Amino acid sequence: MSDWVEVIAVDGLANGENTVIEIEGTAIAVFKLDDNFYAIEDVCTHDGTEIASGRIEGDEIICSRHGARFCVKTGQVKSAPAYEAMRCFPTRIDAGKVFVKED
Repeated sequence: MSDWVEVIAVDGLANGENTVIEIEGTAIAVFKLDDNFYAIEDVCTHDGTEIASGRIEGDEIICSRHGARFCVKTGQVKSAPAYEAMRCFPTRIDAGKVFVKED
């Protein structure tokens, strides 16, 4: 996919909130943190469960199933039981809307 996909209006999410979209069969969680937007695949790399319903602490998402922690900004693992980073997607803002691109 080479096109940017419109997700939501910039003011459609409060800081610390997220929304999940699907692009070509891939579930992507889009987060607003400190007025910036980040997008990660909505899959915990530990056991394949969705991650968007997890608790946010700072810039980390905590998987509600087993407690693995990931950096929302980079996808990097912050604590076990996960050891593999999450897939991240580019985001951009244009005309007050948030867009995501699947690489």
